[in-house]
Amino acid sequence: MVARPRSVSRRRFLGYGGAGAAAVLLGTGAWNASGTFAAPRVDGSPFALGVASGDPLPDGVVLWTRLAPDPFAEDGHGGMPARPVRVEYEVAVDERFRGVVKRGSVVATPELGHSVHPEISGLAPDREYYYRFRVGGEISMTGRTRTTPARSANPKELSFAFASCQAWQDGYYTAYDHLAEEDLDLVVHLGDYLYEYGVANNRRGVVTDPKFHTETTGLARYRLQYGLYKSEEPLIRAHARFPWIMTIDDHEVENNWAGDISENDDDPATFRQRRAQAFQAMYENMPFRSEQMPSGPEVRLHRRISYGRLAEFTMLDTRQYRDDQPCGDGASATCDERFDPERTILGAEQRDWVLRGFGSSRARWQVLGNQAPMGQTDRDPGEATEVWTDPWDGYVAERDRLLAEAQDQGVRNLVVITGDRHQNYAWDLKRDFTDPDSPTVGSEFVGTSITSGGDGADMNSDGERFLAANPHMKFFNGQRGYVRVHVDRQRWRSDFRVLPYVTRPGAPISTRASFVVEDGRPGVQAS
Repeated sequence: MVARPRSVSRRRFLGYGGAGAAAVLLGTGAWNASGTFAAPRVDGSPFALGVASGDPLPDGVVLWTRLAPDPFAEDGHGGMPARPVRVEYEVAVDERFRGVVKRGSVVATPELGHSVHPEISGLAPDREYYYRFRVGGEISMTGRTRTTPARSANPKELSFAFASCQAWQDGYYTAYDHLAEEDLDLVVHLGDYLYEYGVANNRRGVVTDPKFHTETTGLARYRLQYGLYKSEEPLIRAHARFPWIMTIDDHEVENNWAGDISENDDDPATFRQRRAQAFQAMYENMPFRSEQMPSGPEVRLHRRISYGRLAEFTMLDTRQYRDDQPCGDGASATCDERFDPERTILGAEQRDWVLRGFGSSRARWQVLGNQAPMGQTDRDPGEATEVWTDPWDGYVAERDRLLAEAQDQGVRNLVVITGDRHQNYAWDLKRDFTDPDSPTVGSEFVGTSITSGGDGADMNSDGERFLAANPHMKFFNGQRGYVRVHVDRQRWRSDFRVLPYVTRPGAPISTRASFVVEDGRPGVQAS
């Protein structure tokens, strides 16, 4: 479970992004503010980017909105004046708000892009709630959220979906229209919510404003890019329908960054400045708690969220603490450096935190929210083992240690959910991928992209090679979509929900395949 901070250090919130402690705490409701902070006169609704909730607990959630009547304003201020604005919120047990259970206000400040993140507590566990915001005479759309069961509860089931990789320039967000119609308790987003690239050339076939054509670097440009992405109606609907548990991968900052190391070999100090601005814009646009507020170029994204005793989500951060990718950050069949026992993708502190969690968790299903594939992806059907070195294949010893510890500590059901690859996989996690007889110790489901890569195909040359070279792989698919999961006490089922195209709107959705994991039996099986 995510612990609530008992106190907030002023130093924690002062950093490269320029958002001071007061701006942060006014937006979370941790401080009461004197003064009226009256609503300004603006053209258009201040709630153009919608509403969201996230990181649900048994007694509450964090709510989110960002005031932006003009999300495409080039200065990054969303069409808001440079002054604080009071934002009221209500939480009710019904859509018509006849049964309001929480009411309050927070202050949206220009230092944080006029975003607010009120953290609501005192709610009943395992219950549906509705929420909305108001600024002056403007009322937001209504959002729906849900608290998790009490930590001691043993719920019968959990339904959720996980998604990743939504490059705006590669297609329409039709998948989110379908996801919003699913019967889910929550959504997990595994990263690449944003891409830093310009969108002059896009598979949508639309002409875009030149202000969106440059690579995303500074704070104003990151805010503008989020404005473009979050203005998409399907994404707005999906956020308003369910609470989301979120993390990031690389493109929220820059492709394949590693710790303080830039893909473009920027000076580390320069890159940390960019990272700080990217992290600030990320916080401004996602339903994160104050614990996820960046301190300059640093942010704590790894955390645990329980769903009673049925499941526990352990969200990983495989970018911020890693060593540089070995052997030039590409594919290699001869890279001995990837076996170095000192190499880390998690960092020592996070790795030890994960391993301690294996021993202390009471959950039947231990779920790792992971950015890049953990299982081995051999690209050569012959005798060589050719792998990409950016994912866990570049950090073999740490992967082996994590999987061995899970087995040795008696983790009942280890299931890893992963994004990044723009392809669907279902495969077994082996204690040692170099040994064909090594035991299966867990299961991994890799989910495809929402749009990244364009339309995709059911089978392609990658899939043919992977299935021939990786006996632990049971399924491959290269279309777009998301993964819908149903978990109960006996079985985990992953449904690979796919679209035939994304480069034009209106695609239907179907379940391409379903795979299950049986309680107490590691490894995936066709349903």
